[in-house]
Amino acid sequence: MVPGAAGWWCLVLWLPACVAAHGLRIHDYLYFQVLSPGDIRYIFTATPAKDFGGIFHTRYEQIHLVPAEPSEACGELSNGFFIQDQIALVERGGCSFLSKTRVVQEHGGRAVIISDNAVDNDSFYVEMIQDSTQRTADIPALFLLGRDGYMIRRSLEQHGLPWAIISIPVNVTSIPTFELLQPPWTFW
Repeated sequence: MVPGAAGWWCLVLWLPACVAAHGLRIHDYLYFQVLSPGDIRYIFTATPAKDFGGIFHTRYEQIHLVPAEPSEACGELSNGFFIQDQIALVERGGCSFLSKTRVVQEHGGRAVIISDNAVDNDSFYVEMIQDSTQRTADIPALFLLGRDGYMIRRSLEQHGLPWAIISIPVNVTSIPTFELLQPPWTFW
């Protein structure tokens, strides 16, 4: 076994046990699947915040992914009622990642997925770090590629839907590779 392989084996072979024991660390990936609307029924990849936020202790088979209004979620949300007990989709920019996470937490959200504001970003994950305020957040915070966030929002707008239905986290080790439906725009 090569140095560092224990972490790799943990991620690939025993993901559920490792997440329960260790939680997700930076550079680990967390997967979620959009169940509805059907035109974006893919498995998306996200990365957890580096040094703030909680971890997923529960698997949500079906939970709403609600785009925040305003999308940057730097203050009061006009649709905060719909975010309560759901997961918010917010856009990068305007304030710190931690500030966005706290806004969603204050509205009762269970987690926040922050998509890059560069809609052409289909491969570069940003490392979300604590700001210098010494504040904390308890809910999980994930970073999503800009192209993925844009495509989810666009689909919701096209269908006139206020939210997507997702399953999170998804254990991709139990899915055969040929059945792993990833967004076609993120293939390298």
